[in-house]
Amino acid sequence: MPEDLRGASPISNAIAVLRCFSVDEPMLGVTEIAARVGLHKSSVSRILATLEAEDVVERDPVTRRYRLGLGVIGIAGPLLADLEERRVARPVLRDLAERTGETSALLLWNGHHAVSVEQVPSPHLVKHTTSLGTRYRTALSASVQVFLAALPAAHRKTLLTDGTIAYTQTDDAGLAAFADRLAEATARGYAVNYGETSIEEVGVSSPVFDHRGDVTAAVLVSAPRFRVSPEQLAALGEACADSAADITRRLGGAPAQRVAG
Repeated sequence: MPEDLRGASPISNAIAVLRCFSVDEPMLGVTEIAARVGLHKSSVSRILATLEAEDVVERDPVTRRYRLGLGVIGIAGPLLADLEERRVARPVLRDLAERTGETSALLLWNGHHAVSVEQVPSPHLVKHTTSLGTRYRTALSASVQVFLAALPAAHRKTLLTDGTIAYTQTDDAGLAAFADRLAEATARGYAVNYGETSIEEVGVSSPVFDHRGDVTAAVLVSAPRFRVSPEQLAALGEACADSAADITRRLGGAPAQRVAG
């Protein structure tokens, strides 16, 4: 096929490159993309360089492969405003932030990261907030735990061992211990990150289910660690789980049964 798909516009070529990325294949190399869109590798490299400069794609420093970048969230802002989960969750998140006094947020899973799509900041002067579009890829992040718990074990293991999700204990014992932790979080109704990814922050997160019973989102409550004692953690987690159950019902789903204690 002629280089640059003669007759196709540069915009069409750039869109064709972006459409190569998917949930199943979130990371691609220049050669792979060039083969799929019918462009020479040098042309694809130029397109990717332009997209990277605009934060629409980002390059992994180790593998040199590309993935979609946070700039896509900015472009998709109007779409985010119409996301059903986001519309339904907004009033529940407001109530949750008012009830707990801490920041509440809604996150979606893009196949390899938890992405923040809605947030209600804590009324306190000292609080933990993040920009919409922030992605979490650390296994011990509370929201990431929620999504990983919903994945098939083999898929979860791949994400943990290939570096997609940051996790240090990837031997058999470490993976087994993490699987037990996720099972406990599922039974309890919320996952916990008590200063594990940041010594100054506490996070609890609970799953939101759609009408098919699939995990479609996660509710997160984040707070400064000094304001949440280990004894207060359960109350924060229960409030988070109650709000996630409320959003689930509003989406036509059935909340999961929680094990007391």
